[in-house]
Amino acid sequence: MTVLLSVLAVVATTVSTAAAVPGGDAPGAPGAPAIYQPADKQGFGTARSGPESPVWFTLGGGRMTEVFYPDLSTPAIRELQFVVTDGRTFTEPVRGRTEQVGDLKFRQTARGTGWTAVTTYVTDPARATVLVDLDFRSHRPLRVYAVLDPALSREGGDDTGSSGGALVASDGATASALVAGRGFGATSTGYLGTSDGWTDLADHRMDWRYPKAGPGNIVQTGELRVDGRRHETLALGFGPDRRSAVATARASLATGFDEVASRYAKGWQDYVSGLRKPPPPASRAVYRSSVLVLAASEDKRNPGAYIAAPGFPWAFGFDRELAPEFGSYALVWPRDLYQIATGLLAAGDEDGAHRALDYMLNVQQQPDGHLAQNTRVTGEPYWTSVQLDETAAPMLLAWLLNRTDESTLDGLRRAAEFMVNYPDAPFTEQERWENQSGYSPATIASEVAGLVCLADLLTRAGDQASADRYLAIADDWAASLEEWTVTSTGPLSPEPYYLRLTKDGNPNAGTTYNLGDNNVGEVDQRTVVDPSFLEVVRLGLRPADDPAIRNTIAVVDEELGERTPAGELWHRFTSDGYGETASGEPWNVNWPTPTRTYGRLWPIFAGERGEYELLAGDPASARARLSTIAATANSGLMLPEQVWDAAAPPGARPGTGTGSATPLVWTHAQYIRLAWSVAEGHPVEQPSVVACRYAKPC
Repeated sequence: MTVLLSVLAVVATTVSTAAAVPGGDAPGAPGAPAIYQPADKQGFGTARSGPESPVWFTLGGGRMTEVFYPDLSTPAIRELQFVVTDGRTFTEPVRGRTEQVGDLKFRQTARGTGWTAVTTYVTDPARATVLVDLDFRSHRPLRVYAVLDPALSREGGDDTGSSGGALVASDGATASALVAGRGFGATSTGYLGTSDGWTDLADHRMDWRYPKAGPGNIVQTGELRVDGRRHETLALGFGPDRRSAVATARASLATGFDEVASRYAKGWQDYVSGLRKPPPPASRAVYRSSVLVLAASEDKRNPGAYIAAPGFPWAFGFDRELAPEFGSYALVWPRDLYQIATGLLAAGDEDGAHRALDYMLNVQQQPDGHLAQNTRVTGEPYWTSVQLDETAAPMLLAWLLNRTDESTLDGLRRAAEFMVNYPDAPFTEQERWENQSGYSPATIASEVAGLVCLADLLTRAGDQASADRYLAIADDWAASLEEWTVTSTGPLSPEPYYLRLTKDGNPNAGTTYNLGDNNVGEVDQRTVVDPSFLEVVRLGLRPADDPAIRNTIAVVDEELGERTPAGELWHRFTSDGYGETASGEPWNVNWPTPTRTYGRLWPIFAGERGEYELLAGDPASARARLSTIAATANSGLMLPEQVWDAAAPPGARPGTGTGSATPLVWTHAQYIRLAWSVAEGHPVEQPSVVACRYAKPC
């Protein structure tokens, strides 16, 4: 990866000190390959507006990273970086601590050799523009540059750019334009790694003035008219073509940062004012940020399309063999969408939850009615494996929303028919974590609960025959749950316990399989456990005091639990490899000679354990789980997918976010849901119709 810090390591005498190049196209086409920034973001923002402002920004590593346009599955910018130099002895990146200083309004504060910089970010509610306010202060003349790396239409290797009054780029489908309030003193457009601003500024001077470059992986540089103590506002605008992108940026700039920021704040204040007040157990700051992250993760042109995360973790951001087309995580998973929708519902955004259900039903696959593993926000399938818990998700959500209209029920019937007729059902091609097939207690719980919820809706709609059929199947699967997934011969306990899954429906057999994610060899299925078995309790198939449930908790705590400064947290499953290497390098699929990778700790499991503890009559412990999740928030109040464990590499602190997806919208949804569950004394999303049938008398 070509980054500024590596450029600064170049000995200045090895860099050309020739006079500024007056013209000519930039050399070095097509530039280094386009890759994305790390996925652990400290900020994620957008205006609370409609399709007139389809733009989202992220902040990571102290600067602005990916910007999305025209939808949330399409990154358009890789990064915008400010650089300071005295022209002779140093060149320093502006990278500061990120804080949320308003509703999804973020500020970064940085210091360097004789200078300070405070950078604030919002988007224009009326236009596709990110506005950046830079307050730069120094005691002597210094030069400040903006270095922009476009990556239009998700890829970034085929952009064409030009320099002048604005830094403009296009790729035939969309365009971007960066303009400065006082204009640029000098500009250049070159190729990443050869004729870009990083390379140019290694000798502490901007020597090059290339007017255009492309197609290729271009990088654009503009000298800001900043000296001493001054504000500068930059507008990064987008449009279908260059003219409209420039016009959009200039219109936002003319409105002014303060006015745009005021409108930005009002949009979010109006949204939050229509929701429930935060419940007393929650951290008000983390709770409010979580509500905002959920709302911001919805695409503006495709209602109900809430993405999993605005980033591309590890190899998903740089390995073309793994991800021939970049975009993973900025996708819609029905699994995550269910979690997000129940979080929205708990917070009081019932309309958002309805839109999520409508989206699920609108993207059902034809002709069979199942839900794809995930889709772009447009509904186009991305990965296509079958996860039956996802096909059950709209049934659960529809029950929570009391949806009995005929259109909804038709879609749910189609999903149910696919599910009950799936080969060897409730066997699933992929379980919750997407890398194994088999009989999973978590998936079976979703399937059973989905059928019971659908049956209840059908009964209310007058279709008792279909309801009775689905109930009979659900009862049969529920009765066979232990037979398929609870072992009494496993080595982890003399008492019965739930397995992560069985390959053959025989939990007492020593059937072996490879765990994937760079694990070598095969393991006995009886040695692998997963906290996800608690879905069996949360969804109402078994009571909290069931002996196998209680014993499995003890096994999971022993095998997967870990104490951190944030509190007790858990790994996904035994020997999970979905995470960094021992030294902290990014995860990748690296067969045939695998480098061992290690899945770390997941905050969502603190939420799921808290929901269990409420059902087990232990509200104090559930409240503590809420504090644990909040303690994993970073400086921008973003909650992570994973946090470091006791085997964290040097410089990493256990209980803080890894390089995994941050914010993971699911984690924010789990925090909201647990907050309300603690406040109300029971899991707010548990379908009572299921619990009353299997777990408790009602």
